[in-house]
Amino acid sequence: MTRVDVEMVIAIDGPAASGKGTLARRLALHYGLPHLDTGLLYRAVALALIDADRDLADAAAAEDAARSLRAESLGDTRLRERAMGEAASVVSAIPAVRAALLDWQRRFAAAPGGAVLDGRDIGTVVCPDAPVKLFITASPEERAQRRYRELGGRGEPVTFEAVLADIVRRDARDADRAAAPLRIADDAVVIDTTDLDADGAFRAATAVVDTRRRVGN
Repeated sequence: MTRVDVEMVIAIDGPAASGKGTLARRLALHYGLPHLDTGLLYRAVALALIDADRDLADAAAAEDAARSLRAESLGDTRLRERAMGEAASVVSAIPAVRAALLDWQRRFAAAPGGAVLDGRDIGTVVCPDAPVKLFITASPEERAQRRYRELGGRGEPVTFEAVLADIVRRDARDADRAAAPLRIADDAVVIDTTDLDADGAFRAATAVVDTRRRVGN
């Protein structure tokens, strides 16, 4: 494990199933930093609404759920289910929900020594001053194939075509929403993982982080 010697916030953005979560966890372990999968926050809000039998598009109820969110709820195994990804995409488009969760994410990023956060708007909204910004992407077909294998491995009955349709739909929703749309920060380094395995993506990312650390020092 390589520990950072200065405060280092690594902001990682990208579309669904691009590999950013796996990469973020590995970078956090490598550099000895805490990690936050911010997508879990939105999945937890969606799950709270579903459990309360509320409409996902109910902005007031969604805001209340976001403001009442507790860290322990992020461990619910249901958050990893395919349906929660689609539901999270719906509630994440509600400006009041994003505002309610913004302070949570920024407090996490302010941890002594730094932190690794991955999501859709980390480098553009949550941590615009982060010294390291990565945008992880891949073709829709490759991302759908990865998600299809992941869901199949968990025993969820799904077809590749359905997963691809979900990916395309979520991409459009994330890019077109009024609040914090998915986009590449001006100073982010783009890593396309379409033809990279996990080790290749990790090597590319650590090269960027280490370069930024040398420049920062």
